[in-house]
Amino acid sequence: MPGSSPPSSSQAHLAYLALESLIVTLKLKPGSLVTEKQLIDLAGHGRTPVREAIQKLSWQGLIEIRARVGLQITMIKGDDHRHVMQVRRTLEPLAAALVAEHASAEARAAMIECAQTMTACSINADMEGFLAADKAFDEIMEATCPNTFLTSALAPLQTHARRLWFSAASTQRMDRSVDLHVKVIRAINQADPPAAASAMENLMGYLGER
Repeated sequence: MPGSSPPSSSQAHLAYLALESLIVTLKLKPGSLVTEKQLIDLAGHGRTPVREAIQKLSWQGLIEIRARVGLQITMIKGDDHRHVMQVRRTLEPLAAALVAEHASAEARAAMIECAQTMTACSINADMEGFLAADKAFDEIMEATCPNTFLTSALAPLQTHARRLWFSAASTQRMDRSVDLHVKVIRAINQADPPAAASAMENLMGYLGER
């Protein structure tokens, strides 16, 4: 209906994306204490969708809900990168192969748009734009992969990986990451599961470097 408000779930997702981006790009600093009111103001959405977003971020391990203290952005620990990539190296190639096999034409087209956006971000040295495109790519993968146990395991790891990547990012690393993402997307678009898994292995290998 024209002029109607989006459903609560859509508002909650938009609130989640806004807050996730602030955490990933370290605008909400690791270890910092925040209030619900601050997050409502930052997200630009109402209390109910922001509360839903906080619950999701808490489940993903990015916000800690502390009794009698409030909300705290989780710290980055020294071995987080190793632990996150240890799991992603195993699971991401399987997800890529399944998506290459099962993706709809619409999902493949959306991934091509992500690849084009990533390439433009590489040209313009736009790291935050690249991270937003990477998030969009992960969400298309999640919606397309038929194994929900797999995607449930990967979703929080991907968000942690983005924050860890940004904390040590450079334009050179972004350029290489974009190139490897595009190769994954190309293999998925060509409906080639082995090539998609192999391309994803290469991407995970690169992201695992420090």
